[in-house]
Amino acid sequence: MKIHEYQGKEILREFGVPTPRGAACFSVNDAVAAAHGLGGNVWVVKAQIHAGGRGKGGGVKVAKSLDEVRKYAGQILGMHLVTHQTGPEGQVVRRLLIEEGAQIAKELYVGMVVDRVSQRVALLASSEGGMEIEEVAKHNPEKIHTVRIDPMAGLDAAEAARVARDIGIPDAANAEAVQILQGLYRAFVEKDAMLAEINPLVITADNRAIALDAKFNFDSNALYRHPEIVAMRDLDEEDPAEIEASKFDLAYIQLDGNIGCLVNGAGLAMATMDIIKLYGGSPANFLDVGGGANKEKVTEAFKLMLKNPNLKAILVNIFGGIMKCDVIAEGVVAAAREVSLKVPLVVRLEGTNVDLGKKILAESGLPIISGNDMADAAQKVVAAAKG
Repeated sequence: MKIHEYQGKEILREFGVPTPRGAACFSVNDAVAAAHGLGGNVWVVKAQIHAGGRGKGGGVKVAKSLDEVRKYAGQILGMHLVTHQTGPEGQVVRRLLIEEGAQIAKELYVGMVVDRVSQRVALLASSEGGMEIEEVAKHNPEKIHTVRIDPMAGLDAAEAARVARDIGIPDAANAEAVQILQGLYRAFVEKDAMLAEINPLVITADNRAIALDAKFNFDSNALYRHPEIVAMRDLDEEDPAEIEASKFDLAYIQLDGNIGCLVNGAGLAMATMDIIKLYGGSPANFLDVGGGANKEKVTEAFKLMLKNPNLKAILVNIFGGIMKCDVIAEGVVAAAREVSLKVPLVVRLEGTNVDLGKKILAESGLPIISGNDMADAAQKVVAAAKG
């Protein structure tokens, strides 16, 4: 689950990380009132969407008068902001963050992720702030400093101070930088984050360290522990199909292809998409129905896939373990009838009660194409999608 920048900064402040003063706004008048309340003579008008690259897309403007705040707020609110993370369709801007300006002397990067190899939280820090960390890793990997943090000891002050020096934070701002790094680590751990970034972390002209941006992604499996995070969810920023899927405990992500995939198990779902690509097809979605799918879940899965106007064929690929093949076969038949399926359907079953499952499909009277194995099923569904 993702949240907006202004919400991320609320969390950072909770853990002692200094941020610019600002306010979230939903209208032009709110934006002007917020700027007036902040005072000063420079404000930053920021689009709030769940994507990076907002500045390059025209979603971040520096205003030097209240008239300019009004002008930029009017331009940004409601725009389809296109960035490298939104795709060509962009994202409609429905919220703004109005912040006080800052005199920036240096921009830096700090972030935290889970390092699955070491099974620790990894702190990444770089002197190359304001850039995507992936680009820094690609072109200047030597400028990324990594610390894998001992979960028993946490991020101690000496380690944080060393990292701050390594990325060029001046001695005058070192103590504040240590506070920021330790606060970011505590926020990451206590809020069950999967990603936490401050990009850029800036050093101001008077040697203060401030989090000028904030990005958080959270572990959806831990949200039951954090109602305060769930309350920050913005459904306008999420794919409607994915929202609908979550109501039925389906893991669904829409893709750009035309072959629908209904699979049990995330690993098998990934392998199914790979083999479709191998034989020249293009998956329309990732869809894991889980190990306890029933007729209702399978029917909802079909409905989700059929909402995609590009859909040309469907591949059902099931390995029956916890989920028995006859149960999924009954669900597939019932779902196909309920939704009046009009696209070709290829089904590959293997595992518990596979013979009974195949019998149910064969006797259904529906034009279901049987796949003998994954390769056979993939070739058949690619051919069906091509007509």
